[in-house]
Amino acid sequence: MQRVVVVTGGFGSLGRTVGRIFFESGWKVVLIDKALAPENASAQQLHASWLRGGVDLTDLDATRSALSAAVEQLGKLDAIVNVAGGFRWETLADGNLETWDLMYQMNVRTAATASKAALDHFAGGLDGGRIVNIGAGAAVKAGMGMGAYTASKSGVMRLTEALAEELKTAALPSMRCSPASSIHRKTARTCWTRTSRAGCSRRKSPT
Repeated sequence: MQRVVVVTGGFGSLGRTVGRIFFESGWKVVLIDKALAPENASAQQLHASWLRGGVDLTDLDATRSALSAAVEQLGKLDAIVNVAGGFRWETLADGNLETWDLMYQMNVRTAATASKAALDHFAGGLDGGRIVNIGAGAAVKAGMGMGAYTASKSGVMRLTEALAEELKTAALPSMRCSPASSIHRKTARTCWTRTSRAGCSRRKSPT
């Protein structure tokens, strides 16, 4: 039976690329996004078995509803890749404090909400599911104008680490992938294999 992966932020450039790579690797792909589904592209053209737009990924009920509908349609959920997020460059002196709230909502809150919703559908056991959060090199050290973004991406890293600890007993690995300018086939394979490579860091559950 084909494995099923949900990609949040699935209508953006990175989300589409991740979905295509999983599709080419034999997975059934679900694309979910806050944006409306592209009018000029069908699910087939997006390499998706199911898609839904207009989903507020900061809202747990809305996200749970979308994932439940996908599972009802495709029968199961094996992995979720949380691509949804955003970027804003501005200095603290000249910027708005609201930007810090916005970056938290777009990067940390979406990842936490989608991960929590996905846990409802993971059966447990070694192959019970995978959670992949997209990180960023900027999460390690901030540059000028990167404070709000770096703080939020650092939050995604800490979320992933906490999830890895929480889910040890359920053998549900969580991992973080930090893409460079592009994401490639090896990254998609890494999202399922048990070996760290290709710039992906993960906390492995004990066997």
